[in-house]
Amino acid sequence: MPDAPASPLDLTRRASGERPVFVAWRAFRKSRIGLAGLAILIILYAMAVFADFIAPYHFDDQERDLQWAPPTSIRFSDANGFSLRPFIHPIRSYIDDDFNIRQEADTTQRCYVRFFVTRDEHRFLELIPTRLRLFGVDPPAAREGDTYYTRLYLLGADLSGRDIFSRICYGARISMTIGLIGSFITLVIGLLLGGISGYFGGATDNALQRFGEIIMLLPGFYLLLMLRFMFPADMSSVEVYFAVIAILALVGWPGLARVIRGMVLSIRGRDFIAAARAMGLHPMRIIIKHVLPNTAGYVIVSVTLSIPGYILGESALSVLGLGIMDPIPSWGNMLQAALSITDLDDHPWVLWPGLFIFLAVMGFNLVGDALRDALDPKRVKG
Repeated sequence: MPDAPASPLDLTRRASGERPVFVAWRAFRKSRIGLAGLAILIILYAMAVFADFIAPYHFDDQERDLQWAPPTSIRFSDANGFSLRPFIHPIRSYIDDDFNIRQEADTTQRCYVRFFVTRDEHRFLELIPTRLRLFGVDPPAAREGDTYYTRLYLLGADLSGRDIFSRICYGARISMTIGLIGSFITLVIGLLLGGISGYFGGATDNALQRFGEIIMLLPGFYLLLMLRFMFPADMSSVEVYFAVIAILALVGWPGLARVIRGMVLSIRGRDFIAAARAMGLHPMRIIIKHVLPNTAGYVIVSVTLSIPGYILGESALSVLGLGIMDPIPSWGNMLQAALSITDLDDHPWVLWPGLFIFLAVMGFNLVGDALRDALDPKRVKG
């Protein structure tokens, strides 16, 4: 059987002498906001992948006596003089004359910040046993009668005395991956159903489009809640994680499928598709190999811009207690403390996870905007 006719995508590649991905990358590099967004995403994903190494403590490492501890002050000087090495003052916990527990910094001691320290045993990348952490502090000198704590809380502590920075690093694994996996599932469903609907038309098109419209007519957030309540309440954290992904994907595919259907309707009448049919190629092969690749530019941009929706969707479910459950951290369930006006007023550092959600959403939107310009076939080549 002779080769299938060349599509416009193939002709463009042959004319330029290089793959479209390299042409798009050159155009993307010219966008400063796109590169800024890409840098933000690289940092956030590095936090997620290397959380076991970057975080100074395990996500559930508690120190109840230091609940709601403010961000630790890292110093280079005190009453004893200047130091080239950063240090902190240990916290002394004691009982006053009224039998109340008091805490104050012991300025007579210095606990130096060290890099590449040995701490609790954990698994790097969930595979390699190790005790190495990126940074930590020296223990305080033991003194009889008082209890001393040296906890390096870069962003403060929560109600249980857990390090918020460490929990943000571990929470990035949930919040930054749920969008990728959810978007991938939505992409597969949207491309398949949209491609079939647009290519075959008729009754198949009507049935798929009406089904998608039913889902689109339902209010998105209430549909999320309805689907979440369909799952058992005693699910494990891993099961909840995949359940949330499935829920977000089931809600998100109709919009993509509808746009793909419209693009396929315009592509299926092209000469190279007619030639492929005349050669007797199977319809599914025509759809997958010749039709859908010509929607790649829109698909890449659409998926990039849709990932923030999954991050926000997971955050909304977790804030309401319907998503990832404590002690497993996600940026969403860490914001539950911000629902209390009292806690928010007394401990404003509980909002730190919200900043990281904002950075992730902005990073994907900046990259998506830059990709849209780079993949625009009508842009002027420079």
